[in-house]
Amino acid sequence: MLESTLIQITAVAMLGILSQWIAWRFRLPAIVIMSLVGLLVGPFFNILHPQESFGEVFHPLISLAVAIVLFEGSLSLDIREMKDSRKAIFRISTIGSFIAWIAGSLTAHFIAGISLDVAFIVGGLFIVTGPTVIIPLLRHAKLKERPATILKWEGLVVEPFGALLALFALEVVFWLNDLISSTALFVFFGASVLSVVIGIVVGFLLVKLIEHGYIPEYLKSPVVLVSVLLVFVLSEEIMHETGLLAVTAMGIVMANMHLTSLKDLIHFKENISVVLISSVFIMLTSSLTISTVMDVFNWKMLAFVLVMLFIVRPVSVWLATIGVDLPKKEKLFIGWISPRGIVALTVSGFFTSRLSKAGFADAEIITALTLALIFATVIAHGFSIGWIAKKFGLCATDETGVLIVGGSAFSAILGEAIQSFNKPVLILDRSYGALYRARQLGLKTEVGDILSEYTKYRIELTPYEILIAATDEDAYNALICHHFVPELGREQIFQTAIHTDDPSDFSKSIGGKKLFHPEYDIHTLNRFVEEGYMIRKTPLTEQYTYTDFLQDDAHKMIPLFAVNEDNDLIFIIHSKNYTFEPGTTIISLTSPSHKMEKALEKASNVEIPTKD
Repeated sequence: MLESTLIQITAVAMLGILSQWIAWRFRLPAIVIMSLVGLLVGPFFNILHPQESFGEVFHPLISLAVAIVLFEGSLSLDIREMKDSRKAIFRISTIGSFIAWIAGSLTAHFIAGISLDVAFIVGGLFIVTGPTVIIPLLRHAKLKERPATILKWEGLVVEPFGALLALFALEVVFWLNDLISSTALFVFFGASVLSVVIGIVVGFLLVKLIEHGYIPEYLKSPVVLVSVLLVFVLSEEIMHETGLLAVTAMGIVMANMHLTSLKDLIHFKENISVVLISSVFIMLTSSLTISTVMDVFNWKMLAFVLVMLFIVRPVSVWLATIGVDLPKKEKLFIGWISPRGIVALTVSGFFTSRLSKAGFADAEIITALTLALIFATVIAHGFSIGWIAKKFGLCATDETGVLIVGGSAFSAILGEAIQSFNKPVLILDRSYGALYRARQLGLKTEVGDILSEYTKYRIELTPYEILIAATDEDAYNALICHHFVPELGREQIFQTAIHTDDPSDFSKSIGGKKLFHPEYDIHTLNRFVEEGYMIRKTPLTEQYTYTDFLQDDAHKMIPLFAVNEDNDLIFIIHSKNYTFEPGTTIISLTSPSHKMEKALEKASNVEIPTKD
């Protein structure tokens, strides 16, 4: 085992991010990779054991990390996002959770064989679906808006309430066994309400301070981060496990006050959350023992997991959504997807400790039971979510979509060319009239300002992973690209060439990658289209390479993008040198005179039969 605590901390962070990269590279669920890596370096090869090395700070570190992750997730819970999913979310989060609690408790008692008292505590803990797990899975699966919204809201809302429900069950069990007084129950309810109030008040005050300029721009994210930790710790000091409820309430309040700079805060928290989720999963799984891992494979554990997966969860969702306008396939899908995550694992240790001290003999089984359910759901749902979503037709798209901002003649024919390769295309412009040509060609169009929060919530942008800013304003194009870099990544963002000669123009430094050729800005490209330039598709072969294509009267052809044999889009940038394999198709904007020359050349090579 690595002895240095400093090395262990660095190793945990590096292994977490490496797991994320492996998952991205091979298109696998990140949670699955992180869990496997943690088990390998921990109980199996005994390289890391963070709980032993970090000592007393191990659990506080994990608790603070979970609080930040939960707050970051709750920042995305804008009520406007619910739309037609509000009733389903409410039913699943309330009625569905109650049914799952009762059914899960009875399953733990009759199948896993634990006492009824402990079973009802465990049942409350297992209603959580884990935003730390479900959100990465939703990103991986690219679901349609409604099922994705329901699962996200359920995970973020039920997570703190699951821990609170388990704590409530613990207090009731202690009260029934004369271990605490009736006054303690009233204190519990009072502490829970007070924690929510603290979260709401701090969230409200923060938004007001930011809106009125009392916090400078460079301190906004640090102040919010420290405030989250303060709210969490203060609530935890009032009563254990109420901190998650407080930070969730704080995040929801801030999300629904529509703070103008909220997007920057979300991006900051997302970056932190990736590191924290990765590190926490590595820490928790690598701190397990071989005996605990082996307990997971007990037949009672496996039977418990199977009943929870295939009976308790589907039945609770199905009963909760009776009378809700939700298609059968969506009910089945939501009833299947219910991965458990960090909160269930961290909180289970607290309950094990409390119950063991109180003399409950079967308390030690809680950790193994929690692990069994977490590993089973993470692996089963992680590997099946994409496949089932495709089978049920719940994927937003299987192909990488392209969002073109700026309606024009060139944008229209570019969009039509991209769409011909079965790629989703959306052309968006602030002017309805600018989209006339795109509508004529049957392309999907929307009117709105891409930088507006209203447009973001009104238009579903999930299917579009590539953005092309092609308006007639260079500065606006640059701002669009800069705005979407945190969401899409710099490699997926492009803009048309700059048509200003001002060397100090900021759009040259903060914009997206410049497409096609420096001489061909959007005005020039639109003029070419009006002059009759057309889209041409040229397949490359071993005999006719990309070099041959470029030498083929290049001044009359403008390469736009290429499509390889895997149907991937590669947009042409003048500053890069490309080597395309045979089988790739080059899409270019070609002058009508060049088309005519090619047609005449082809006609001249045709032999005309003569009469004998």
